[in-house]
Amino acid sequence: MRDNKKEIRKGITIHTIKTNSFKTDLVAVFLTTKLNRENVTKNAMIPMILSKGSKSLESIEEINKKLEDMYGAAFDCGIDKTGDNQVLKFYLETINNKYLPQEENIIQESISTLLELVFNPKTKNNAFTSEYLDTEKEKLKIIIEGKKDNKAQYANLRCQEEMYKGTPFGLYKYGYIEDIEKIDANNLYEHYKKLISECKIDIFVSGDIGEEAVIDLINQNPNVQKLNEREPEYNRKNTPFEKHDKKEIIEKADVTQGNLVLGLSILDDNKKEKYAAIVYNAILGGSATSKMFQIVREKHSLAYTASSNYLRHKNCIFIRAGIEIDNYEKTLNLIYEQIEDMKNGNFTDEDIENAKVRNNWNSKDDT
Repeated sequence: MRDNKKEIRKGITIHTIKTNSFKTDLVAVFLTTKLNRENVTKNAMIPMILSKGSKSLESIEEINKKLEDMYGAAFDCGIDKTGDNQVLKFYLETINNKYLPQEENIIQESISTLLELVFNPKTKNNAFTSEYLDTEKEKLKIIIEGKKDNKAQYANLRCQEEMYKGTPFGLYKYGYIEDIEKIDANNLYEHYKKLISECKIDIFVSGDIGEEAVIDLINQNPNVQKLNEREPEYNRKNTPFEKHDKKEIIEKADVTQGNLVLGLSILDDNKKEKYAAIVYNAILGGSATSKMFQIVREKHSLAYTASSNYLRHKNCIFIRAGIEIDNYEKTLNLIYEQIEDMKNGNFTDEDIENAKVRNNWNSKDDT
């Protein structure tokens, strides 16, 4: 597998990943922009609207017909949060040319279709058409309201919100209900145009492909040619974490099981510390041999799930445990004991080597 990238215009990069491991090819477009309270909800709405039609594919029915004609191609889109940035993601997956029943250039069709959907939206009177807007606004409202439905995920979100209150990372990636009603076809389209002219654009093509031919196809595409050079408006560095006292937040619900989440911020933000944090996390809670799993879950039976996760973009670790509510204090104290154990170096060279192996590092790697 070979991963190459080429900046075809300032702020616009093509990534080609040559591999023959799959029978399908994937084309993706990522639009990266700063996370901020003013635009987070509008950004979440944009993929929902773009997926409903473009100038040449004017309806969901036409899009589905196009995908069917492309041997059942799969199109998807969504929103994500990476560090202090919001990323709008669009994907189109198709069968590779050599598996087609007749000679066709399906990768060319895939690239053209996805770029059309992202960069050439259906409009009327210099605004998005309102045909689907109310429906999509209601869908977004349901998504935001439903964040409490998954209690484990919600506990993690609340921990992030409290730890990073007042900073971009503390924002919910789908935005806020009170902002939805302010969105209309005109102001959303104006925001879209601004976003497209300023954001960081990454176009990915993965599969058994001719890399130079793919780059030429994208570079010559009319929807790409109309894109301007830009100084991309995204956060290259994360907002520094402000050290504060330990804080405990408890939200009660009429349930017997609960979710406990601890957030640990690593204040030293450099490459060497990040490698060390990956190993630290693997030993603490990142595997089935970790302290969280073996001691909190297995030995003491205080949690039905127990793990930790390292977010390298924010240089922080989140410890999570699904517990019986009556065991909250016992579990919390036992987790603190594992953290203290790590602080005191109560782990072996074998633990470190196993952590490296799990992260595909050679034992001679310098961490």
